[in-house]
Amino acid sequence: MSQNLFKAAKAATAFSHSPYSKFPVGAAILADDGKVYSGANIENIAFPQGWCAETTALSHMIMGGGKRVLEIAVFAPCHPHCPPCGGCRQKLAEFADASAQIHMYAEDGSVKTAALGDLLPMNFNADLT
Repeated sequence: MSQNLFKAAKAATAFSHSPYSKFPVGAAILADDGKVYSGANIENIAFPQGWCAETTALSHMIMGGGKRVLEIAVFAPCHPHCPPCGGCRQKLAEFADASAQIHMYAEDGSVKTAALGDLLPMNFNADLT
C-alpha cells in the first residue's frame, strides 16, 4: 500500500499553494476505512496562517468519514525524506496510534519509515495517569 500512498502524496503536491516558501509538500493517509486521503500545504501571506499537507489530509479524512490514521506518506520534491513538522506530529497523534507508520519519500521513490511514536515519543495526550 505504501507505493499507492507515495503516488497520492506526490500527486497532491500539484495542489500546493506555496508561493512564499517555494516548498510544496504532499501527504496521503491510509485510514481505517480503507480509503486514501491526500492533501497539500496551503500558505498564506499572513504567516503563519497557512497549514501543512498533513493537516489538509487529516481534514479530508475526517470529512470523508475516516476515524483513524493507519499510515501516512509525506513527499516534498525539494527535501528528500521530509518528516512531518512537530505540530503535524501532534495532530497525527490525535488520530493515530504510536505504531502508525510514517513514510517519508524522496523524488526517486526511496523511503524512510518511522513509527509515529518514534517521531513524537512524548506526545501530549489525555492520559493523565
